[in-house]
Amino acid sequence: MSPRLENRHALLTGAASGIGLAVAAAYLREGARCTLVDLAAEPAAAVRALLALHPDHAQYQAADVSRLAQVDAVLEAARNRFGCVDLLFNNAAIFDLAPLLDSDERMFERLFAVNVKGAFFVMQKALAQMVAAGVSGAVINMASQAGRRGEALVAHYCATKAAVISYTQSAALAMAPHQIRVNAIAPGVVDTPMWSQVDALFARYEALPLGEKKKRVGAAVPLGRMGRPDDLTGAAVFLASSEAEYITGQTLNVDGGNVLS
Repeated sequence: MSPRLENRHALLTGAASGIGLAVAAAYLREGARCTLVDLAAEPAAAVRALLALHPDHAQYQAADVSRLAQVDAVLEAARNRFGCVDLLFNNAAIFDLAPLLDSDERMFERLFAVNVKGAFFVMQKALAQMVAAGVSGAVINMASQAGRRGEALVAHYCATKAAVISYTQSAALAMAPHQIRVNAIAPGVVDTPMWSQVDALFARYEALPLGEKKKRVGAAVPLGRMGRPDDLTGAAVFLASSEAEYITGQTLNVDGGNVLS
């Protein structure tokens, strides 16, 4: 069988570690050309290793997705190297939490700048490139179980991920006449480097020992453990491939059973 993403060009944001890096590796295994995007000026060691394995199919570009001029530059560099982007894995995001009455404007603006503004305009600009080229592409936005329900300490983050789900639905309807599919994935609790920050914040506000929140959330998952980045790659490849050509506007829960819908 041919690789499922052969001759596709995927742009992946938040690709330096965790879910983004795991999906980039999966896309490369499936034959895609990949432009990996993250904040650091130079690629992390794990990214360098992936680039070395796929020198003709992968490149790294640094960008802050909340700065639209940088997004424009990345899309231009992506097209110059590998041609039109026809697959977007829209993953860059940040996390923070605080009690509702203590949450300030700075936290609100920082989370919405990356998780909503950045995600929307990366999607918009990638879609514009696809429409101009007349390609039948696919977008996969990274939502979260946090976008399905509010949480007392996590109001802003939950709201940003709910916005991602809503933008996914609106973009799917707008792009349907162009045969461009737009879907999302909603992970549950996934054991990535970001969880050390998450665990420390919960420890602070819930008076827990370090590591306790992580242990509890893993035990509460119906399948009995936290997710791993590789648990997301199957859904990410499927939604990107022709196997999902009649699926659009959906947000797929990949969370071990945490959210039932």
